[in-house]
Amino acid sequence: MERRTFLRASALSVGAAAGVGTMSEGASAVSAANPLRVRVLMFDGVEEQDFIAPVEVLGLAGRMSGGALTTTMVTTGRPATVTCTYGTKVQVAEGWSPQEADVLVVPGGGYTAKDGPGVNQVIADRGFLRRLAASEALPVGICTGVMVLSAAGLTKGRNATTHAGAKADLAAQGATVINARVVDDGDLVTGAGITSGLDVALWLVERFVGAELAQRVETVLEYERRGTVWRRA
Repeated sequence: MERRTFLRASALSVGAAAGVGTMSEGASAVSAANPLRVRVLMFDGVEEQDFIAPVEVLGLAGRMSGGALTTTMVTTGRPATVTCTYGTKVQVAEGWSPQEADVLVVPGGGYTAKDGPGVNQVIADRGFLRRLAASEALPVGICTGVMVLSAAGLTKGRNATTHAGAKADLAAQGATVINARVVDDGDLVTGAGITSGLDVALWLVERFVGAELAQRVETVLEYERRGTVWRRA
């Protein structure tokens, strides 16, 4: 199955699913031989919790599934050492190649620091936004990372959520803001505040690989998901 067809099939079947835990039509296509390729965007000023939660959850899911998911941190351009919100330095070995990703997770950070490091610098990168808008990868925004997706035109007229402090801005830019922890609008997935990255990532595991693996990951992490996953009917 082609990647784009697979993502569409998964989105449609999730929207039509009758109950939690139902595997999507596309889930059977994910395997060690055909892994879901997840990329997590890194940039100066990124919030530590925003990116490390999906890296932890998806990395563990990949290991527990024998490689059905692969997770790689990437920059908007060339490999670099990224300095996070609280000074953590992360060496990122790859730049983002849209054709090598099925899912792009965009974390947040630094939204209120308009002239400092953080999502506003990413938003100012028009070349990256054009690449993001044209990409066939599933965009997944966490916290104020959703505002990067908004700047690329991906949330206009769509159901989405973000950090409480940015919801008014998201609405002003044309999104229908849903006050849910995780919002799955088919080919757009968004999460609310900082720790929602845990819930977003666990939902991605359930959506693409199945509820059984998601539950096993929860058990190892000793974490129970919060809130409701809002899904398009």
